[in-house]
Amino acid sequence: MGVRTQIARFRDRRHAGQALGWRLVDAGVLEYCPEPRIVLGLPRGGVPVAGEVARILAAPLDVFLVRKLGVPGQEELAMGAIASGGVKVLNQGVIDRLGVTEQEVEAVARREAEVLAARERAYRNDRPAVDVKGASVFVVDDGLATGATMRAALHALREFEPGNLVVAVPVGSVDTCRTLRDDADEVICMRMPARFLAVGQAYVDFSPTSDEEVRAVLAGVACTSP
Repeated sequence: MGVRTQIARFRDRRHAGQALGWRLVDAGVLEYCPEPRIVLGLPRGGVPVAGEVARILAAPLDVFLVRKLGVPGQEELAMGAIASGGVKVLNQGVIDRLGVTEQEVEAVARREAEVLAARERAYRNDRPAVDVKGASVFVVDDGLATGATMRAALHALREFEPGNLVVAVPVGSVDTCRTLRDDADEVICMRMPARFLAVGQAYVDFSPTSDEEVRAVLAGVACTSP
């Protein structure tokens, strides 16, 4: 049964995905996001949410992976990201300011690309990625805190020339949801608490999503081009 009523907290990610899917329908988003429509989940936590959104929109589901490129010796600081499809997005300002060489960037990118490729093989089981060119693409996560991963995903997806790029999340910080409007054609954030502490505050069950669950969700919703 679809979730169409306001609730105190989402039971879990699937419940949040049902509520989010119906919000997209009720808000009239589909009127200006024509077919073909594709739903992309950001792993791991965004995939169970995206699975329910895809069911409600009757749209193909796929996973879109992003790996941060950390500055050597300061790995928590991002100098760019790589994403599904071999796309690389660099923050040239950080690279220049810290004097990171081209060889160092490439070494980090190669290492992260190996991790990304292994996860894509594990999640997709050798299925090809959905072609998003010209499509209305809904990028889904379980919530937005800093928005760094979502922003990197949006920048990478632009390289594939989608028709529309829509961010859809159950919950997020007010500032992040607002600033992402510079990167997406539309941002749908169901809840933006005035006192945002963490994404998990919106869920009763926010236990980690396993690789097995990601594979099960992808297998349960057809991962094919429309």
